[in-house]
Amino acid sequence: MPIQYSISGSTVDEIAASVETAIRGDHIKPGQTLPTVRALAEQLGVSPTTVASSYKELTRRGIVIGEGRRGTKVRAAPPISGRLPMAVAPGTIDLRTGGPDPALLPALVPALLPALLPAPPPFDSLECEHRLYGESAVFGPLAKVAAERLAADDVDASYMAVVGGALDGVERVLGAWLRPGDRVAVEDPGYTAVLDLLLALGLRPVPMAVDELGARPDRLEAALNRGAGAVVLTPRAQNPTGAAWDARRSSDLRRVLHRHPDVLVVEDDHAGPAAGVALETVCAGRRRWATIRSVSKWLGPDLRLAVLAGDRTTVDRVEGRQALGTGWVSYLLQQVVAELWSDRKVLRDLDRAAKVYRSRRNALIKALRSEEITINPISGLTVWVPVTDEHAVVAGLLDQGIAVSPGERFRVEAPPGVRIAFATLREVDAPAVAAALGRVLRQRSVRAG
Repeated sequence: MPIQYSISGSTVDEIAASVETAIRGDHIKPGQTLPTVRALAEQLGVSPTTVASSYKELTRRGIVIGEGRRGTKVRAAPPISGRLPMAVAPGTIDLRTGGPDPALLPALVPALLPALLPAPPPFDSLECEHRLYGESAVFGPLAKVAAERLAADDVDASYMAVVGGALDGVERVLGAWLRPGDRVAVEDPGYTAVLDLLLALGLRPVPMAVDELGARPDRLEAALNRGAGAVVLTPRAQNPTGAAWDARRSSDLRRVLHRHPDVLVVEDDHAGPAAGVALETVCAGRRRWATIRSVSKWLGPDLRLAVLAGDRTTVDRVEGRQALGTGWVSYLLQQVVAELWSDRKVLRDLDRAAKVYRSRRNALIKALRSEEITINPISGLTVWVPVTDEHAVVAGLLDQGIAVSPGERFRVEAPPGVRIAFATLREVDAPAVAAALGRVLRQRSVRAG
């Protein structure tokens, strides 16, 4: 689609600012191709070098991406402002978000809103005191319960930080060791926000193919041999595929990583107990590593918190940089998470939620198999269905009142597919979703071979 917005400016900064303003104002949309360097230089009366430098600056900031002869395109999720998902018609079964079912999340501690309560509640285990400057960045009771839970999964929690969610942790760990231009091995398909984050940081993703057990060891080896100095891995609840490591896969990955002792390993355990399978880790004994466990999928997305265990240098660097910005994650938030994570009833409810998600996943898998669509996810809240034409499938399902995500933003080199986020999909509705997908695939011949 040709761009109607008139880019302006006579300097590198002015041209870059004009493009950014146009994207923010939705005059230039994600995926659109910018004018060629020569064409825009002629239009603005500036040298091609000036335009090329503007495009280079926009690329460095992760706003656009150069695709060789295909030109320079606006990235699917430029880091300018948050974009809400496209609205769907009322009554549509929306299977796009990838978040948890609100009905399966624990109730938040009422101490968050004491002004609305007639009397102070008897939350004796909460230390509702002000956190002052100069104190530890990690709330003691949270450190204790997190260390216990991580140790049960064979994760060394001798050194720990608290960050503002899984992606915040990934960003801080990568920033502690890497510089723009460095290569990072990533799962392909993989979580779109991780891919977006790498590009926004000026890092170069090196794709690793995945199967039902997660990242393939041979593809990890190939990525590291291509110069990747870090790798971001999802041990369970891999988004978008639902893959998870078993003991053999984690052992094979450790064997590969052992041959690359200086590579930074980041484990993104974003789903925690909601994953539905045990955690396998590859970080034991490594020089540079971090395991990040977010609480968003099992305690609630608004609890913007993750615990980050790692080697001493990595944790020190993360906390040191954090101290120069936000300082620490709110003690009130840490107190709430510590209370919920220690509550026996909450833990029972988490087990029940994991079983519900497993039942919904199995119901969807069974229904899809009845339509001769075979997939093998074993954890998490999403599944990946290979197709040949993502947008045709998405459009066809939307016509039948079902919204799913096209796979293009989750992929680097992987073949096309669509992501189905089933966390809120009732088992009784799974056959209808599968039948609709089957009809679309048969009518449009868009199923991958």
